[in-house]
Amino acid sequence: MENPLFLFPHLNISSSKEKTYCKVMKSTNKEEENKDIKTRSKEKRNRLSLLLQKAEFHENVNPDKSENLREASSVSPEDVANWGESFDKLLSQKAGLDAFTRFLKTEFSEENIEFWTACEDYKKNKASQQLLPTAKTIYETFIRKDAPKEVNLDFHTKEITAQNIAHPTLNSFDAAQAKVYRLMEQDSYPRFLRSDMYLDLMKGRQPRHPALRRRSRSFTFNEFQDVHSDFTIWL
Repeated sequence: MENPLFLFPHLNISSSKEKTYCKVMKSTNKEEENKDIKTRSKEKRNRLSLLLQKAEFHENVNPDKSENLREASSVSPEDVANWGESFDKLLSQKAGLDAFTRFLKTEFSEENIEFWTACEDYKKNKASQQLLPTAKTIYETFIRKDAPKEVNLDFHTKEITAQNIAHPTLNSFDAAQAKVYRLMEQDSYPRFLRSDMYLDLMKGRQPRHPALRRRSRSFTFNEFQDVHSDFTIWL
């Protein structure tokens, strides 16, 4: 007599359980895969959102506003030539500092010069009771992790600075400021001297409208190509 399970396969409970188990496993794996896709997509959207927010900021604070261009065009070519002698000479003149700041805005990296300027202003404090609140503001704005204008500092320098502002002095930010100064001097300053903005000023011409460049905390479009097309991931 033949096996009844062979004649009536629907009675094969073991086989049914295996099929059910496989379906559950496939469903679970698919859910995990979709969840992973959604997580990666959200991370990339967050990064895109930060870039777009910064782009909006640059649209609102346009480095090429007419008053800025008039001020820049009033600088003599001789003064502009002095900026090329050293980074210190560039920053020591207000017109040079302003021009360099406008250049950094085109590269989305103005947080560096803003931090350096904030440190310079901090060292001019004459009231000791203002040191702590000012130090905390600078730290929260430029140094802590994920600060709105976080500058590129190593962990050791950040730790030293955090310890310094617990009992702040006029020199609490010296180490961090020196790091950012060297970064600008070695990286941004040479590009500024090669930029159309600087070359126009050297020739006594009004600076042209510079093209915005993604240099600070930027990413490529290719990083977004694997974003899931299901619009539910945006919820």
